[in-house]
Amino acid sequence: MVKWRKRRAPGKDSLTPAAAPLEWDRIHQPFHAMNSTHTRRAALTQLAAGAAVAALADRLAAADAAAGGKINHSVCKWCYPKVALDDLCKAGKEFGLQSVELLDPPDFATVKKHGLHCAMVSFPQKNGIGRIEKAFNRLEHHDTLVEIYTERIKQCADAGFKQLICFSGNRAGLDDEAGLKNCAIGLKRILPLAEKHGITLVMELLNSRVNHKDYQCDKSAWGVALCQAIGSERFKLLYDIYHMQIMEGDVITTIKARHQYFAHYHTGGVPGRNEIDHTQELNYPAIMRTILATGYKGYVGQEFIPKREDKIASLKQGVKICTV
Repeated sequence: MVKWRKRRAPGKDSLTPAAAPLEWDRIHQPFHAMNSTHTRRAALTQLAAGAAVAALADRLAAADAAAGGKINHSVCKWCYPKVALDDLCKAGKEFGLQSVELLDPPDFATVKKHGLHCAMVSFPQKNGIGRIEKAFNRLEHHDTLVEIYTERIKQCADAGFKQLICFSGNRAGLDDEAGLKNCAIGLKRILPLAEKHGITLVMELLNSRVNHKDYQCDKSAWGVALCQAIGSERFKLLYDIYHMQIMEGDVITTIKARHQYFAHYHTGGVPGRNEIDHTQELNYPAIMRTILATGYKGYVGQEFIPKREDKIASLKQGVKICTV
């Protein structure tokens, strides 16, 4: 029951029901104070929990940084033919690029001048041998390959660059078993020198459906079998995400299952091999997190061909997408 209190109005005494809401609030003030206190406590508890979560996130981020748990960013120079190497180094370094790759020895001094690395040195070639189409799966190419890779391995060692790309070659009627056997024979001829200098030979996995018709090392299972046949820590695979999405899909599952054979990764939007943003089908942040979860400490090379007019802006965007 509401009890009205006498309230003195100007000039007279009266009971003023109109004042009741005010008196009601005053009479029940202890209840509201208790409710307000409860709300403040809940808010403080939530703030404390949020602060604890933020502090934990900061500590985890610091731990990741200390452990080198972030992506090391690289870019393939050939995707930017109209951008001078010097300009690419200057621009890329501003947004976190640490390497420019697939370079030949004459370009080594330029990246070093900018304090950058070359995470994957380009292939040597002689009379077309050493290129994607003509490489280690043919016995008749081996003498030339031994000659040119011997020189390139020494050049890598002198520059302090630790990974050198190589290819299987096209099938040209050669079955996969014979091609694998021939690759192993040829690679074993140069691996002692690579092992001596601490250089890893890295064979790239490429698609044979769209870009490199008839290429033999076009499935991760074939590449892994070659690694096992060779049995050297100085021979690994370059897992090109673009190419393997086209050939076999299951990118994240494959990385989880076979990461110990992958020494390097490349990006590219599918379809089209252009920017790696929302215009294509791959979830690159999720893929990068999977790569990091394997303990990978190497580089990821941006190897998409920018469609937009501002090529450097597209590269910057790609680096940002892969920063997880």
